[in-house]
Amino acid sequence: MKPLLVFQHIGCETPGIFLDVLQAQKRPVETVRLYDGDQVPSDLSPYSGLLVMGGPMSVNDEADFPWLRTEDRLLKEALALDFPTLGICLGSQLIAKAAGGTIRQGPRKEIGWYPVHLTMAARHDRLFGGFPASIKVFEWHGEYFDMPPGAINLARSALYECQAFSIGRNIYGLLFHLEVTASMVSDWVRTFTQELEGVKDYIRPDTILEQLPARIDALNRRARILFSRFCESLR
Repeated sequence: MKPLLVFQHIGCETPGIFLDVLQAQKRPVETVRLYDGDQVPSDLSPYSGLLVMGGPMSVNDEADFPWLRTEDRLLKEALALDFPTLGICLGSQLIAKAAGGTIRQGPRKEIGWYPVHLTMAARHDRLFGGFPASIKVFEWHGEYFDMPPGAINLARSALYECQAFSIGRNIYGLLFHLEVTASMVSDWVRTFTQELEGVKDYIRPDTILEQLPARIDALNRRARILFSRFCESLR
């Protein structure tokens, strides 16, 4: 069985609950820790699929993080091949950019628990089919993307028109975080204190943590469902 290739951009933004699904299915994983200097593979042929995680940098920070250019090249290959690919937050922005979309700073950050509303297209989508019309998700982003050419919009929020999209049959981007565990949320609140200080007028870290016990189980259930469906397309 070919391994799933994972791009990780910072130590604390792991595949989270998705790893439980991969372990249960006994699927091998090869993680490229870009923040640690790991090299991006030259092509996708040795892999069954691609999972692109989040990170605090911008997709436009290529001068500071040269490996973003290498990721862009490989994501363009994935798009050309309709290669099974799932991007989370920064990962979704990287896919959108590779597909010709524009990534820009949003009017305000979404950090914490927010409802996203599924589109009509999502009702018939193989990953989102059967989900409620509105689901509560965990968000942590300041940038967003215009809908990439050829993409189908699958979800929106009050602030952002596109929160999830698909391209072709096998490529998906989620601006929100389905993958987080309770410990990851707590860790991020501790790790990104400076960012949270900058948005303290409308985002309260203690509220994020207070809502965690009531939110996390439903989020994890939906994450397992969606990611298990994604894994059905792995080559």
